[in-house]
Amino acid sequence: MLDAISTLFPFLDNEKKRKSWVKKQLEAIPQGENILDAGAGECQYKHLCNHLKYVSQDFCSYDGKGNDEGLQTRTWDTSQVDITCDIEHIPLEDSSYDNILCTEVIEHIPHPDRAIKEFSRILKQNVRLILTAPFCSQTHFAPYHYHTGFNSYWYEKILQEYGFTIMECSYNGNFFDYICQELVRIPLVIKKYSPLSYLGFTFYLLIIPLVMLLTAVSRLAPGTERQLCFGYHIIAKKTI
Repeated sequence: MLDAISTLFPFLDNEKKRKSWVKKQLEAIPQGENILDAGAGECQYKHLCNHLKYVSQDFCSYDGKGNDEGLQTRTWDTSQVDITCDIEHIPLEDSSYDNILCTEVIEHIPHPDRAIKEFSRILKQNVRLILTAPFCSQTHFAPYHYHTGFNSYWYEKILQEYGFTIMECSYNGNFFDYICQELVRIPLVIKKYSPLSYLGFTFYLLIIPLVMLLTAVSRLAPGTERQLCFGYHIIAKKTI
């Protein structure tokens, strides 16, 4: 039932599509290689790395509640993280890792280009960086939210500057998917910030027909992901 609904409304599949893509990349890594999960948080991908030598890193300061602004998880458990440190200064030797995974992290780093520089230092030659981040996002995990997102042009410029060649740059969702997602969130935002929360159901009656219309338009308007999407999925190889 849920799969059928997400097929009809692709914007509901944002997280599922990203996780499926990450799973595919991790399964393709040869057995026995090591991997650093940078900004691992709750280590959600650890179970997909049983064939690898998995090490996790996080700054371990977010507690799920943050400053109560924007979107918060309420609970957040980083007790399984192996290395607690600043992502710009990870206590690992130069050229010591075969792979780095960094998913939905760099928007929470004040200077994300410095993290890319650190990844370049840690990675061996001709091995992969698996990277995802939002193209656009609401405030979340505040106060640790410094960037709303990154365009593909950012990856092209910054990754090249630090010795990476992009092997894959794929998008998740498109303009209309993103707009539909935010429309559905309107009653939730009203509930959090407005005394009109009792009108939430009424807003859904207005929103659902518009979401259905935009979903149909999305299928007839290819290319809108270049203007707006949920995020990009990047595979980059260290070549310098």
